[in-house]
Amino acid sequence: MTREHGDDLTPNPASVVTTGTFDGVHRGHQAIVRYLVARAAEIGGVPTVVTFDPHPREVLTGHHIPLLTTLDERADALQALGVERFVVLPFSRDLSLLEPDAYVRDVLVGRVGMREIVIGYDHRFGRRAAGDRALLEALGPDLGFSVDVIPEQIDGDLTVSSTAVRRLLDEGDAARAAQLLGRPYRLTGTVVRGDQRGRTIGYPTANVVPTHPAKLVPREGVYAVRAHLGDGTEAGGMMNVGRRPTFETDGARTVEVHLFDTDADLYGQRLAVDVLDRLRDERRFDGVDALVRQLVADETAARAVLA
Repeated sequence: MTREHGDDLTPNPASVVTTGTFDGVHRGHQAIVRYLVARAAEIGGVPTVVTFDPHPREVLTGHHIPLLTTLDERADALQALGVERFVVLPFSRDLSLLEPDAYVRDVLVGRVGMREIVIGYDHRFGRRAAGDRALLEALGPDLGFSVDVIPEQIDGDLTVSSTAVRRLLDEGDAARAAQLLGRPYRLTGTVVRGDQRGRTIGYPTANVVPTHPAKLVPREGVYAVRAHLGDGTEAGGMMNVGRRPTFETDGARTVEVHLFDTDADLYGQRLAVDVLDRLRDERRFDGVDALVRQLVADETAARAVLA
């Protein structure tokens, strides 16, 4: 897959395009991209995703938006679905103020190149989000592109969306978030040295610092996880997101992972942690013995999830 930056684009008029933030590459995004790839193959086009960095809502509101996927994770997930061209447009106030017809004419057609566009049912774009399906269909004949629309993707009582996935993870519902994503939520980071207290009670943990500071960390609590190690091996385990109230008062939030059935030296390694299910809230225990008894129960519960 080729990766292009918005400041250095070569238009490709054979491009079959979809455009959006695609944070999470969830099942709704996947439906769009699978159609995009199939349609490009059918007409001899190039399946192309045009995305934005930073997150548009962060620029428009000035508020931090926790990311479900970093830009690299987004690119990898889209490549796995068959995307051949990945275009990143730097999102700015100036870009947000482009009138919708100018965005289509000057950016999508003029700078990216576009033979066909595939959009979700509720896709909006341009200044004040005034652009929509009707405008694209009106512009298409004159600018030389056609429009395909993918219907709403629903899972149970939820429309599949990045907002819904963020809310579920904020609530700690990792299993339901995985249903909307089509895979477990992944938290990637580097293992750093902690206070090594876990070793003294039989549950050594790897302190994981997320690779990207904007990456969403799920609600505090204990989770069943599956970790992917730097050497390509996997290990089941459990993860605590929290402030270690048994040992500290007003401690900083940490992400600590205990892996089962491995004695690998993880310090300095990059660890990718798939968050499978939430087991319980984090809480304070009256001493180490009570904590260890709970950790034994947590391990049993986590192994049941992994099985």
